[in-house]
Amino acid sequence: MRAVQYDRFGPPEVLRVEEVPTPRPGPGEVLVEVHAASVDAGETAFRAGKMRRLSRARFPRGTGGDFTGRVSAVGSGVQAWRAGDAVWGLMPHLTFGAIADFVAVPEQRIAAAPKNLDLVEAAALPVSGTTALTALTEKARLTRGERLLVRGATGGVGSVTVQLGKALGAHVTALAGARNLDWITELGADVALDYRTTRPEDLGLFDVVVDVVGTDLGAYRARLTRQGRMIPLAFDTDHIVSSVAGTMLRAATSPRRVKPFSNNPSPDRIAELTRSVEDGSIRPAIDTVFPMTDIAEAHHRLEAGGVRGKCVIDMGRS
Repeated sequence: MRAVQYDRFGPPEVLRVEEVPTPRPGPGEVLVEVHAASVDAGETAFRAGKMRRLSRARFPRGTGGDFTGRVSAVGSGVQAWRAGDAVWGLMPHLTFGAIADFVAVPEQRIAAAPKNLDLVEAAALPVSGTTALTALTEKARLTRGERLLVRGATGGVGSVTVQLGKALGAHVTALAGARNLDWITELGADVALDYRTTRPEDLGLFDVVVDVVGTDLGAYRARLTRQGRMIPLAFDTDHIVSSVAGTMLRAATSPRRVKPFSNNPSPDRIAELTRSVEDGSIRPAIDTVFPMTDIAEAHHRLEAGGVRGKCVIDMGRS
């Protein structure tokens, strides 16, 4: 089968489409024929080597953390799925490799794909959607009428967080690039501000701050109300060690106010995402759809900035 891999750190051109053995599902696993997968912005830092001090994965490395497709085969003990079922899901925690013709994953990593989306559209959501759901409903416990600030609002996670925050009844302020302000307002933001011209001290106070940028966390934490909660979902990849250490220190000293997490959704969370899409609370935001052979171009697109939602890789099966 085909799979995107890289055997050294470097620019997007290190990514190659390789021929590799098709995996077989083990006990409790499902083999999925991938129809589409998304390209996560955070993976560009892994590919460039900026995260090498935090990652011990060996080369060659795969890429892609989530996928949509149809069940091709099941391993022993799997009762809930059969060949042909339309599913979506995530790779096991902290592993990549979804941009491939087939993936074999534990059955706990998939759920039924939403019936109101095609499989290419749906590929924009498994990672971003479950991250936003966990951030707002489990970590922040956002309630109706609270004030929510989303920093980095136009990316994959940010655009879903804006939609979900609005669906939960919050007053949503979004920080985004100037050309995206109208677009993020259409997604549900009550207030959309240019991050380049808006200083933290220009803002009011918020009950919840979701940060998908990773810099200047102290300044945005100062925008919290007395009972406010910050959910930091990104690190400063140019200063990765100090950024991670600073976030963990804030969380250790103020666990009720700073709540970082690494997204590792349960089967119930993935199924909850399906329901949220089917009831209209969340819809995919797709910047560009690329064929698998243009994976390097997709990474260049992400690194150029200003992406609206996610870049998606279409495996050509739709």
